[in-house]
Amino acid sequence: MTEIAPTQTPSPAPNAQSGADTPGAALTSDFETFLKMLTVQLKNQDPLNLIESHDYAVQLATFSGVEQQVRTNTLLESLSSQMGGSTLAQYADWAGREVRAPGAVAYDGAPVALHAELPAWAETAELVVRDATGAEVQRLAIPAEGGAVTWTSLDGGGLPLPGGAYTFESLAYRGGADPQSGAVEIYRRVSEIRQDGSGPLLILADGTALRPGEVTAPREAGF
Repeated sequence: MTEIAPTQTPSPAPNAQSGADTPGAALTSDFETFLKMLTVQLKNQDPLNLIESHDYAVQLATFSGVEQQVRTNTLLESLSSQMGGSTLAQYADWAGREVRAPGAVAYDGAPVALHAELPAWAETAELVVRDATGAEVQRLAIPAEGGAVTWTSLDGGGLPLPGGAYTFESLAYRGGADPQSGAVEIYRRVSEIRQDGSGPLLILADGTALRPGEVTAPREAGF
C-alpha cells in the first residue's frame, strides 16, 4: 500500500481574520483534507494488494469520533455560558436589597445596623469601634446573646463621630478569662449585579464589591 505524506497547507497571515479559528470551520477543513488523502490513497493503491474495506471503515470511524468530540466540546462551552447567565439571574432580585457581610461601613451620620455573633457561654459583651486608621474610637456594652445591634455613633458627650469608614469587633467575656474576639457584620444595600470571569458580583451602594458566598443574610432595604 502506498503511503501518503500529510498535506502541507500554508499558514494564514498573522493579521488575517479567518473563519478557520472556529471549531466548525476547523472541522470542515480537516474533513476536506481527509477526503483528499483518501482519494489519493485509492488512486495509488497497489492493484495486487488492494486496501481492505475494513481499513476504510476504521479510518472513517476514527474521524467520526474526532468530529463528535469537537461537537461535544462546543456544546459544553455553550451550556457553560448559559449556566453562568442563569447563576446571575438567580441573584437579580438582590438589587435594591440589603445584604449582611463583614466589612467596613461608610458612616454618614445615620445609625448603622450591625449583627454580632457571640458564643452561647458569653456573660457580657462589648462592641469595639475602630476608624479607618485602625485606632479604637469607641467601646460599648452590647447584649451577651448577640444578634442585631444598632450603632448610633454617639460619643460620651452625645455627639456623633466624624463621618468616614469604621470597622467593628465583638468581645465576649466570661468570668475572669480573656475575652474572645468575633466578627461583626454590617448591612449594606446592593445597587448592581454584575458577572465577571469568576461568577456573579454584588456591587454595593458604597462602591465595594462582594461575592454572593460572602453574604450571610439578605433582607429588604429599610428593614
